[in-house]
Amino acid sequence: MARDKITLACPDCEERNYHMKKNKRLHPERVEYSKFCPRCRRHTDHKETK
Repeated sequence: MARDKITLACPDCEERNYHMKKNKRLHPERVEYSKFCPRCRRHTDHKETK
């Protein structure tokens, strides 16, 4: 299967807040989403981590 589990982390506090799935065949690069960080208490651009 081409879909893999990924983890999104906040760049400010380095906390890993979200888990998602993505199609690695269509999007091989690392993704970035604007999500709410409960620790920072604001929306930040969460980046994909290993």
